[in-house]
Formats: sequence, structure tokens, C-alpha cells
Amino acid sequence: ISNRMESHIDRSVPWIHTFRQGFNFQCPHGEVLVALQSVFSEKEGSDRLWAFECQQTPTTLGHPTECWWDDTNRAGMEWSSTCGNNGLVAGVMSKYFEPVLDREWSFYCCRYSRRCPYSCWKSLEVPGQYREEGEFVIPGYGYFIRGAQTTFDGVLRDRQWKYIVCRMTDFDCEFENL
Repeated sequence: ISNRMESHIDRSVPWIHTFRQGFNFQCPHGEVLVALQSVFSEKEGSDRLWAFECQQTPTTLGHPTECWWDDTNRAGMEWSSTCGNNGLVAGVMSKYFEPVLDREWSFYCCRYSRRCPYSCWKSLEVPGQYREEGEFVIPGYGYFIRGAQTTFDGVLRDRQWKYIVCRMTDFDCEFENL
């Protein structure tokens, strides 16, 4: 009987790394993350393969004025991470840790002048169940990923993600560090 939890690895997806390997993914300058996909493998260290897609930001947003790597989120822990300085997620760095069968994560964030997020919400859990394939795509042009909140199951050694999605103002606003 096949293990329903063991995802089928689709060879046509441009996975950006192999199992248990660290990676550093950055969108081209002026682009942000718009889609993420992952598959889980228990036999490969309870790790996930990841694929990301970027898209040029709308011209109304202007150009990124500053980009940086945000805080590192430790492996084996639950965490929530949103780009500081009203930044948008434009990349991901991750390192695998064998002892906890999990990864640490850091988002690459870009700020667009003095534009501010509004109408933010969290997506539903991705994947819907631990160890399933996960896929998240922004709901439309003009929506942006600002971070994520994750839960970690210590038995199944997998994470579920809720992506923090916002719209951005078309004008400069009173700048607060949100």
C-alpha cells in the first residue's frame, strides 16, 4: 500500500534545490514573490523541495528603494515573520538542519519608497494538511506577500504556512514601521 502522505515529486517543476540542501533565492531587481510551491518527502529527511515565481511590480509602485535580508527564523520553532519597513517579500533563504529535520528561513525584503500596506490578511494554511503538496499564488495583480506565519508539527516534522498578503498604496503615506 502506498503511503498517501508521500508526495509525488513532479520533475517538470523547476525546484530550486535538492532535499536537505540550503538555498538562496532572489527575484530579479524590481520583482517580488507571487507564487510558491513545495512537496514533502519523509524519506528525504522530512524535507520539502521548493519552487518560487516572481513578477514585476506594477509601475504605480515605483522602484525598490532598499532591499535587505530580514530576521532568520529558527528551525524546529513556530514563528511569524513580516518584512519590516513596509517591505515586500522578494526572495527566500533557507538552511536545512538535520538534528531537527527542519529548516531555518529568512525573507529577502524590498521597500518601495514610502508606499504602505493596507487590507492585509493571512491566507489559509498551505498545505491544507501536513506533508501534503503545498501551493500558494497571490489572488491577483496588485497583491503582495509581506511574510508568513508557520506552525511546526514535532511528530510529522513538517510546517504549515499562512502567507501574509497585502495591497499597497499608490501614494506615499505617513511612514510607519509596520
